[in-house]
Amino acid sequence: MGKRIRAQRKGSSPRYRVRSHRFPGSNRMPRENDIVGEVTELIHSPVHSAPLARLKLPDGDTTLVVATEGLSVGSNVAVGNNVSLRPGNITSIGNIPEGTAINNLELRPGDGGKVARSAGNSCYVEAKIGEKVRIRMPSGALKELPANCRATIGVLAGHGRDEMPLRTAGAAYYKAKARGKLYPHVSGVAMNPVDHPHGGGNHQAVHGPNSVARGTPPGAKVGIIAPRRTGRGRGKKV
Repeated sequence: MGKRIRAQRKGSSPRYRVRSHRFPGSNRMPRENDIVGEVTELIHSPVHSAPLARLKLPDGDTTLVVATEGLSVGSNVAVGNNVSLRPGNITSIGNIPEGTAINNLELRPGDGGKVARSAGNSCYVEAKIGEKVRIRMPSGALKELPANCRATIGVLAGHGRDEMPLRTAGAAYYKAKARGKLYPHVSGVAMNPVDHPHGGGNHQAVHGPNSVARGTPPGAKVGIIAPRRTGRGRGKKV
């Protein structure tokens, strides 16, 4: 009988458990309108690529938002429809002029921000079409969203974090460990047959079909799971 594969060990082993006690918390835009919050702290989060800013609201509560480039401790962040176009302020995309860089963009009004939330990322307001606003996504795609979706003005902080290489395998190990991942990641074809269904053989290959059904039992459910189609796709494309 073979050993349990990595996907099975992840279900019970504390080795793969994410150290969530180190995470500062979720970050979403405040639900209130026409308020001004003060940045009291800039926080490094192991699970986020961009730094976070802790806002103190007028009622005394605090909330976390992703930090826009240019924010510092003591800066004010205005939330509402009648705000200045200053980096860090939050308003509806219908109030933002064309060509403005935005981040932490909502796809549906009130969802707290879903797009352009990683370090150095941003979207751009392309055009306004009636009740819709055309946005250029970080991928370059154009998407029309309701004008009452909110966004943060400016570019997210942390630009250039990928420019410095990891340099050592140890740095990559600790980077993965902070998020509950294992490094290095050994492929199945490099293992022995006792360790993985793809292991063994005189050369590294799957040695057979690597497509498995959705209901395949654990331990054998590896490879391409429930593919829509297999082969080279030479047929006529519809």
